[in-house]
Amino acid sequence: MSYLNSVTIIGFVGADPEQRQARNNNGSKFTVLSVATQRSGKNTDDEWVSKVEWHRVAIFRPRLSEAVLTNIKKGAHVLVEGSLVSTTYERANGKGKKAKTNKQTFWCIRADVVRKLDRSGASGHAPGPSDASPF
Repeated sequence: MSYLNSVTIIGFVGADPEQRQARNNNGSKFTVLSVATQRSGKNTDDEWVSKVEWHRVAIFRPRLSEAVLTNIKKGAHVLVEGSLVSTTYERANGKGKKAKTNKQTFWCIRADVVRKLDRSGASGHAPGPSDASPF
């Protein structure tokens, strides 16, 4: 049996990208991006409602990470492709000897592709597979 872990979202960037440094031994740099997606539908009263979902995107590829830092800003329309990754750790709930710990799991998208969809300043050329730009 084969497995597939693939995520593709199109949304708007909620804040300027941030560069962070990993806590592991090599301390490699990566970029974090928040992307909002929206879906709409009718509720039980036959009224249109929309729901916004926020996605945390982590970019570990050095060239893509730098390109996102310099070219993507808050409000940009982007396409993100990657895989879903979970991180689980224990967090203290209270202080003292009787403090319990809670396991917390966070999900993020580890991006392989981040493509800017904004057409500002574009000459109308749609990027094809032969274009070298990460956008």
